[in-house]
Amino acid sequence: MEPVTLRNKALERLARGEVCFGLSLHMARTMNIGRMMATCDYDFAFIDMEHNAMGFDIAGQLSLACQDAGVTPIVRVAGFESYLSTRVLDAGAMGIVFPHVNTAKEARELVSICKYPPEGHRSVMGNLPQMNYASVAGGPASQAINRALMIVVMLETPEAVENAEAIAAVPGVDVLHIGTNDLCFEMGIPGQFGHERVKEAYRRVIAACRKHGKHAGTGGVRDETNCREYIQMGAHFLTAGTDTGLLMQALGQRSAFLRGIKL
Repeated sequence: MEPVTLRNKALERLARGEVCFGLSLHMARTMNIGRMMATCDYDFAFIDMEHNAMGFDIAGQLSLACQDAGVTPIVRVAGFESYLSTRVLDAGAMGIVFPHVNTAKEARELVSICKYPPEGHRSVMGNLPQMNYASVAGGPASQAINRALMIVVMLETPEAVENAEAIAAVPGVDVLHIGTNDLCFEMGIPGQFGHERVKEAYRRVIAACRKHGKHAGTGGVRDETNCREYIQMGAHFLTAGTDTGLLMQALGQRSAFLRGIKL
């Protein structure tokens, strides 16, 4: 039987050792956002269902639009319950981001939720959108989905950083993504993205990823100095910003220009 091929642009870029970045979608609700990201050379859409009121239907529609545009749709779910992940995967997502993962045990359970047997225990559905709804034999299709599926676990506490090597060793985990905002708060140094304790956390997570053939990520760091440093250290998967934040930035810049014109 011929193997089934399914591509994941974000995973492919990481495998080449390149920087892979995406836009966090908080406000976007229309299908044009996928083509806008493609035009601006973004690799993935970080469809955020944790810090958002977005529902399953919109997340699924955005996933399909982004996939059609050549941008990998990745959904951040709000918790570990299986239905939060499997419903958006069945709707077209090519990756899941799990927030607040602290242990290898949690990571193993989350991989099992998302992967088809024998790698996990996800329930099988026919005519998947990732396969353009074609009727593909279950074995080859499930294997292709498993290969292309991206599982990102967010490390947001000192406990998670302490367990980074054990988490990185879990088969099926692709990215250990440092949620720097929450990590700073948990450390008692909110907003201090360049603090030596934060840098040490990055060094530790990046070393764990390299040892086990996984990828490190950086989230929440927007200033160019710290962002550049963490990327050069080896955190190659990053959220470049949010649609809300970038719109507010552009609105502020335009307003300042217009208000500053002398009459």
